[in-house]
Amino acid sequence: MTERTIPDEAVAAVHRAFRSEYGRTVAILMRTFGDLDAAEDAVQDAFTIAADSWPTQGVPPNPQAWIVTTARNRAIDRIRRAQTEERYAPQLVQDPTVARPGVAETDGTVDDELRMILLCAHPSLTPESQVALTLRYVGGLTAAEIARAFGSSEATTAQRLARAKRKIRDARIGLPEPERLHDRLGVVLAVVYAIYNEGYVTTAGPLSRFDLSQEGVRLARLVAVHSKGELEAKGLLALLLLLQARRPARIADDGALIPLPEQDRAKWDRALIAQGQALVRECLAANRPGPYQVQAAIQAAHCDAARDEDTDWRQVLALYDLLLPLLPTDAVRTARIVALAHVEGAKAALAELDPGSDDQYVLAVRADLLAQLGRAAEARALFHRAAATASNAAEQAHLLRRASELA
Repeated sequence: MTERTIPDEAVAAVHRAFRSEYGRTVAILMRTFGDLDAAEDAVQDAFTIAADSWPTQGVPPNPQAWIVTTARNRAIDRIRRAQTEERYAPQLVQDPTVARPGVAETDGTVDDELRMILLCAHPSLTPESQVALTLRYVGGLTAAEIARAFGSSEATTAQRLARAKRKIRDARIGLPEPERLHDRLGVVLAVVYAIYNEGYVTTAGPLSRFDLSQEGVRLARLVAVHSKGELEAKGLLALLLLLQARRPARIADDGALIPLPEQDRAKWDRALIAQGQALVRECLAANRPGPYQVQAAIQAAHCDAARDEDTDWRQVLALYDLLLPLLPTDAVRTARIVALAHVEGAKAALAELDPGSDDQYVLAVRADLLAQLGRAAEARALFHRAAATASNAAEQAHLLRRASELA
């Protein structure tokens, strides 16, 4: 092993620990102090010390315990410097996790992470703040990484995080107990889905970010396991697994988008598909459909087909008919029209599209239907309009390619 390898491995270990332990350690300290800012300051100190010491002294046998213990000790130091040890320090100094380096409370790992998810998904916060906080404290992303994910500046993201933390502090919002998951399940599922979607099609930059979409899958698993059989939690996990399974065939080597009909289905991850379809079957057996369950069933139908032409579009259309009253959004209406085109033809589908919409996906679907009807000039113009509204470069390039094919 070279002298360079050891520091490199230590730096990598610090990065791994930051991603996996940052939010959980903040949650542990917040339970002690009841103050998110104080907890985060201490945890940041601990990671700064780790970045300085691990490359020279080696990675500790239990990085998780080392980070928690160091952060708690730094918190005590901060309290003492503020001359408030009479109020806090005695109970902390007597805590065995402080007195014995390398020992930390690890039994509540999942509960602490779940508490942090529930805190980040507090209903008093805006949806944007909920997602940003979850990525920060559960996903371990920095403000710069969150900013890149959403195509905003680091300063704007830092301000959003600061406002959300101030609201938590001013409203005296504490760490919720894991049992509150049932009460906030809808919000939590929406936050997890938003994180996955941002990874699936990024607001800016490359077509997708595997780290964000994978984090969405991980959080969906965590919530499904602890939601005590909630069908919508199972449905969301199934949906994300089935979407993630197709990722290897969705992105070309040059980063270009490969639409579903053109994908090499041999590249799909069959293990993920099997997991997702098993969850869909459990949901169908319960016969209490919800939006995530039905969306998962639609993706399962697509994954059933060995070729695009084998897709059971009548089943897909029936599922969209079931989904629309549950989730009456423009995206669902547009996706249903795509299924309708496969069942009843492009002319019938075109009649149901809003001709005045400037939505990127509505424009793209309208353009595709016009192309099927032989109206190439109109279709080409609409593909250009759709590309002009696309924020993702890969989607924009795909739409311009479709337009050029009609030239």
